[in-house]
Amino acid sequence: MGAAVSALPLAIEDRTGYQRTSFKHWNAGEIPADGCNARAEVLLSEAVEYPEIGPGCALTGGVWWSYYDDTTVTEASKLDIDHMVPLAEAWDSK
Repeated sequence: MGAAVSALPLAIEDRTGYQRTSFKHWNAGEIPADGCNARAEVLLSEAVEYPEIGPGCALTGGVWWSYYDDTTVTEASKLDIDHMVPLAEAWDSK
């Protein structure tokens, strides 16, 4: 693995041309017409107890398990969903 890492090119990061709006929210969940964005789709896929999907993909009910702090969460709004690598960082490092 050391050889692979040392073979990676080094360059100065460049954010030229980056616009967050260029990255669309996908909807490839079980119900494509439900209007859920990527955040909601992650919440749906990670639910321990599936929430109800209301108009505009308002999630009510449901239970999630946070393995980061060993806690049960019952309000979707209390959970943060983010990219494993932030989009701007991925763009800068292209």
